Amino acid sequence: MSLRTLQILRRVVSAMTVLALAALLSTGLLFKPRAQQSQPQQAQPKPVNFSPQLLSELKRIQAAALASDYALRQVSYLSNNIGPRLSGSSQAEAAVEYVAGEMRRLGCEVTLEKVIVPHWVRGEESASLVRWPGQGKGTTQKVVLTALGGSVATPPNGLTADVVVVNNFDELNALGKEKVAGKIVLYNEKFDDRMAKQGYGEEAYGQAVVYRGRGPSAAARLGAVASLIRSVGGAQFRLPHTGSTRYAQDAPQIPAAAVTAEDADLIARLASQGTVTMHLLLTPKTLPDAVSYNVIADYKGSERPNEIVIVSGHLDSWDLGTGAIDDAAGVATAMQSIQLLRQLKLRPRRTIRMIAWMNEENGLAGGRTYAKDYEAQVQNHIAAIEMDRGAGHPLGYAAKASAEALEMLTPVSGVLEASGAGLSRRETDSPEADITPLATAGVPAFGLWQDTRTYFDYHHTSADTFDKVVPQELAENATVMAVLAYALADMPQTLPR
Repeated sequence: MSLRTLQILRRVVSAMTVLALAALLSTGLLFKPRAQQSQPQQAQPKPVNFSPQLLSELKRIQAAALASDYALRQVSYLSNNIGPRLSGSSQAEAAVEYVAGEMRRLGCEVTLEKVIVPHWVRGEESASLVRWPGQGKGTTQKVVLTALGGSVATPPNGLTADVVVVNNFDELNALGKEKVAGKIVLYNEKFDDRMAKQGYGEEAYGQAVVYRGRGPSAAARLGAVASLIRSVGGAQFRLPHTGSTRYAQDAPQIPAAAVTAEDADLIARLASQGTVTMHLLLTPKTLPDAVSYNVIADYKGSERPNEIVIVSGHLDSWDLGTGAIDDAAGVATAMQSIQLLRQLKLRPRRTIRMIAWMNEENGLAGGRTYAKDYEAQVQNHIAAIEMDRGAGHPLGYAAKASAEALEMLTPVSGVLEASGAGLSRRETDSPEADITPLATAGVPAFGLWQDTRTYFDYHHTSADTFDKVVPQELAENATVMAVLAYALADMPQTLPR
């Protein structure tokens, strides 16, 4: 289970449904600058007085971003030309070289920061039911699944065992070792697609993904020989969703995979009628850790070059699809934040630092390495922005920052209202995973507040491909990233911590 998953589990539900947002819009109450809202019992801090010139520059950036296809072309190259970019792979190496070269072409000072990453290779994966109630003579039923990241392998010829279906950890523990030992455990916890379609995709994800992280070790403690989960995602088109698992030190390591929602339902129905037996084959390998890199590209500030505003996305991706929405889109919008300033001949007071993080998906080594390497300079980091929630329409931005900091950015939200992204919200945890160590150190951390109603339909599947990116919505995301970054880099004072 990744750090990002833990953040989602702890996150206070603060997002509103798109329908509710529309209703509030019609009242004229929601998008008022906070300084204008009635707060009779509490004095409100005043927003920073953005100069007419700065506001004009923000609007120029907005217009240019909405009209540009630069980010779209970068997503296309990363996902189509390079392809899946799992840490340690040759594709990840090619992506590092490409992004570094492109940022040099844009005139940035580029540094490749060494990161030691896990190198896990998927291998072969297959499963079939070989015994079930009502089985025809000599027949089997194929089960569609995919290994979880970091999973160990089955024996070379696979394993055959009865399947025990549970809905949660309580049901598993109630069975005890007597009924679990020697069995394959299937966790049939359902992803709440209705919740996701109402705008709470991350909350639905957080409810179900715990079984991906903790499920294998919980089953192994009771003697299970393998662990399966119902895929964590929506749009049930028999697509398995991968993602990392995490083996506990106090339990044996057993093979772990995700089955499609349809196959989970099939197995559960059959198991309710009698014995179900599966043959499972997984051949993943964990190779020695590999050397990779964060790509760091600085667009130097004109007055305070030592003060840094980060724009970022993660360069690695899972290996089933081509990582277009997770997260070539985030890297591309970060790249475009600098490309737009070059195009418009704008140079902010502070340095804007583009970072393409490595190893978000199965280790977070990139974010942790950066925080360690730049620990002595953390006070010079004014803010950190990351985009890693897909490429859907942005409503605005989310931040782990003080109320005063968000109030100071009211003029930014005013500009972004023109592209439908004028909202902001505070979060108790870092809004994105790679910038969490910086947020923990006190750096104001920002993520894009995006429409995730369909994001988890494709998340960590073979369907995460370039065609899922809507050009206009990607341009809207690039607009939020660039406008917010430039405002933070050029505003007369820095945000409070």
